[in-house]
Amino acid sequence: MSIPGRATPEGTRRYRERLGTMCAKGHFREAAEYHVGSLGIGTYLGEPDEPTDRLVSDAVVESAKQGINLIDTAINYRFERAERSINEALQRLVKVEGIARDEVLVCSKGGYLPVSQNPSAWFKKEYAGKRKNSIKMSDLAAGCHCMHPEYLSDQLDRSLTNLGVSCIDVYYVHNPEAQAGDVSMEIFRDRLRLAFEALEAAVAQDKIGCYGVASWDAFRSPQDHPSYMDLADVKALAKEAAAGKEDHLRYIQLPFSLAMPEALMETQQLEGEAVPVLEAARRLGIQVVASAPLCQGQILGKIPKTLGDSLGEGLSDAQQVLQFARSAPGLLTALVGMKTPLHLKDNLRLCRVPPMDAPTYIATLQSSG
Repeated sequence: MSIPGRATPEGTRRYRERLGTMCAKGHFREAAEYHVGSLGIGTYLGEPDEPTDRLVSDAVVESAKQGINLIDTAINYRFERAERSINEALQRLVKVEGIARDEVLVCSKGGYLPVSQNPSAWFKKEYAGKRKNSIKMSDLAAGCHCMHPEYLSDQLDRSLTNLGVSCIDVYYVHNPEAQAGDVSMEIFRDRLRLAFEALEAAVAQDKIGCYGVASWDAFRSPQDHPSYMDLADVKALAKEAAAGKEDHLRYIQLPFSLAMPEALMETQQLEGEAVPVLEAARRLGIQVVASAPLCQGQILGKIPKTLGDSLGEGLSDAQQVLQFARSAPGLLTALVGMKTPLHLKDNLRLCRVPPMDAPTYIATLQSSG
């Protein structure tokens, strides 16, 4: 059975008030009327098997019980199994744990083909040349990515079924820059606008609450990089897609960590001024979610002691790295993937530690160079 409803300002406020005594001041942020924790749970990594399914479901449930109310996934994560694991967790949260659907933000993505073997053959069999749609093989880019509006609409419907919900709160076009090397900028912009038109229609149908762009290189690369995307131009395309009405492009996602700090650098142009993407997003009314703050564990154990101490004495390496990410001024939430009980316990403890305030954060950046 599909769980009805979606995240609401009232529901997320109720969640914040109930968990507020457990979580530190500053953990919850208000964004677009939602109350959202400074950490979100990601579900990217893991084997496509039943033991991992159980770990992911348990982690989502435990996280929601301790102050994390943003759940992030994608249809291609573990080849649709990540979404189905979240389905099982949501059923438990609503039916057993007393956490209502309107208290949590469920986020997913579409664009990549959700198969591991022979993706082009799968795409041809499932979509290209079918009488029921206008999708062609030429709509497939890099052998693995498509943002044709009919493809995204189909993937959205599959995600709704996988997740067991009637509405996905934030639905991202997943790494559209994957197409940058395959098509001209004119074709790319046209494809992205048409994708936004499909997502505006999905908002009108109450299948999604809003939409965004989840990126890897697009918003942190220099302007001469092939994958660079101008956030103001992306917003303009969303306004075109909304056809005179208010657009629903409300979120972007990009990597941000001690090893990938480009969100703090002046990579974007806005009204003739070079600004960081965090500032550009603020001015454009877009929320920013950080992915990969731990760099899949690659930076753990490599933090200079002086920097680590300034991020929080007594915190573990992982907690210090997450503290850096979630404390960035203008950032809504830092996503962290966690499945094992040990990692859960370590990461969730940070919900009870206040984020750094802006002056302290800036001073830490300046002192660390």
